[in-house]
Amino acid sequence: MSCRACTRHTYDRTRRARDDRLAYLVAVQHLAPRPRAVLILRDVLGWPAKDVAELLGDSVNSVNSALQRARAGLREHLPTERQDWTGGDEDIRTRELVRRYTDASVATDIPTLTSMLRDDVRSSMPPTPGLYVGRDAVVNDWVESGFENMSHLRTARTSVNRQPAVAFYDWQEREGAYLPLTIDVLRVTGGAITEIVTFHAHQFPRLGLPDRLPADSTE
Repeated sequence: MSCRACTRHTYDRTRRARDDRLAYLVAVQHLAPRPRAVLILRDVLGWPAKDVAELLGDSVNSVNSALQRARAGLREHLPTERQDWTGGDEDIRTRELVRRYTDASVATDIPTLTSMLRDDVRSSMPPTPGLYVGRDAVVNDWVESGFENMSHLRTARTSVNRQPAVAFYDWQEREGAYLPLTIDVLRVTGGAITEIVTFHAHQFPRLGLPDRLPADSTE
């Protein structure tokens, strides 16, 4: 294998592993809190069922049952074939929606953003607890978190688990650059946003995103 081919192979393998992790994180958000906790403790951290039961104040049988439900629920939200976890072209309608979402987010234009959300939209920010369901709940969270007061944002578009994603950078005067802030992974159905999963800045390297944007950068 040539050096170039070897480098490409390593890059592809690293990218697949990176996208697998993020696809898993997105899928986990669909689980109810208790099955999600059991799944993470048992399958991710490797805790014995007895220890999980003691921590949650439950029986071993109940923990095992919750784990089975969590695994079944996870399978419903993960693509069957690994090659389907990444890639895929967005259709024109979705690309236009993501473009408008990006522009409105940079402008902190909440009315325009609100118009893109479906009535039953869901929003979460793992690993921070909490799930907002419904357009009003999501928009109220934006308002209460001070989103309208943010300025000097820049963006970079990417994708996670075949879903469009927008990475946001925030201007830092001391650094003289735009630094990583958050990544919004969007689920689009029927021309509207049905889910927003927001990840913190530490996920930027996993997506191969730059660690900063210069002062004169544009999307």
